[in-house]
Amino acid sequence: MLEEARQRTRSLQMRMKDEGIRKAVFTDESSIAYLAGFWGYLGIEFGRPSLLVVDAEDAPVVITPLMESEMVAEMTWVEDVRVWEDMGQRTWGRVLAEVLGGKPADIWIERNSIPAIVRNHLDDTYPGVPLRDISPVLGAMRMIKTPFEIGVMKEAGEIAGAMMAAAHNSLQEGAQEYESAIAVIEAGSRKAAGFLTDRGWDRFVSPMIHNLQILQSGKDASMVHRRASVKAYEKFDPVYFCFCNMAQFKQYKLGFDRMFHIGDVRDTDREVQQAAIDAQQAAIAAIRPGVLAEEIAAAANEVYRARGYETGYRTGRSIGVAYLEAPELKDGDKTVLQPGMTFAVDGGISVDGVTAGRIGDSIVVTETGAEYITQYPREILLSKG
Repeated sequence: MLEEARQRTRSLQMRMKDEGIRKAVFTDESSIAYLAGFWGYLGIEFGRPSLLVVDAEDAPVVITPLMESEMVAEMTWVEDVRVWEDMGQRTWGRVLAEVLGGKPADIWIERNSIPAIVRNHLDDTYPGVPLRDISPVLGAMRMIKTPFEIGVMKEAGEIAGAMMAAAHNSLQEGAQEYESAIAVIEAGSRKAAGFLTDRGWDRFVSPMIHNLQILQSGKDASMVHRRASVKAYEKFDPVYFCFCNMAQFKQYKLGFDRMFHIGDVRDTDREVQQAAIDAQQAAIAAIRPGVLAEEIAAAANEVYRARGYETGYRTGRSIGVAYLEAPELKDGDKTVLQPGMTFAVDGGISVDGVTAGRIGDSIVVTETGAEYITQYPREILLSKG
């Protein structure tokens, strides 16, 4: 992992030279993990920024809070790790000024994700210095995944498959939504632990599956991002599981969704769910190198129209070390698909207060089409209990 991160940083430095960019300040956790190989657990929400400064010519610098510095130094390949403290003369702003040096001609930042505390500091400390956006430069690199990255994402896919199987097995009349969420977390964590060791860089990777489970059942199935509650399942209930904020491993994040039905399925629910499945499958069938991202969405939207449905949802999004990367599978995105791109591809219909149809998988674009990263049956699914 660390050698991959080192090579990515070298590639970025070459691109920066080509673009005439001297220094870039990275504040987004996913970007720092992608380039430096580490992530912290006590972040900006506690007022403690971690930063990575990449110079086109010189070695990069990590700036990290004192309390995390020992762990960070062992997690990253970057040799120059500078520590800041909450009090005194070694604040993060002072350390950053040392690294940027004097009055730079411009400062390149991740414009759309930089924390307000850092942006405000730069505005106040460097008045008149242009803040330019490095995100498109790094984003172009992150679009195409290496074989190593795809390998990690496939491990994440196996973890997600174990989570979905546990979700399926948890379903029966009278069981409660939160019980399914507990089963998902346990199964995913156990599966992830099987891919890890307690040595080297691995020992800093937690196998624990976390975040609140997105789960809706019954008439609430149309509420797309409701969390697991104490509601008990009833016969015929549609039950929707979304793992998009939970199916991840070594910072690589997938999209993965399935809809189940308790005991049996009503005709209306079957019709809606089948339309969602067919739309997703039409989208995946259209994926191949050279096709525009918006054409994938158009393939799904044609199925919705033919079945009498409308949707305001995108058909998919690029996935990687962030929950949302570029491009997106939606109308207006004219990005040309290339081998090595990875996407979450969804089928989704909501009938407010009545029911919903949902399915989602992660795929990688190949030379001839698409390969699934996530695996679970793509059909009408009934509870086993």
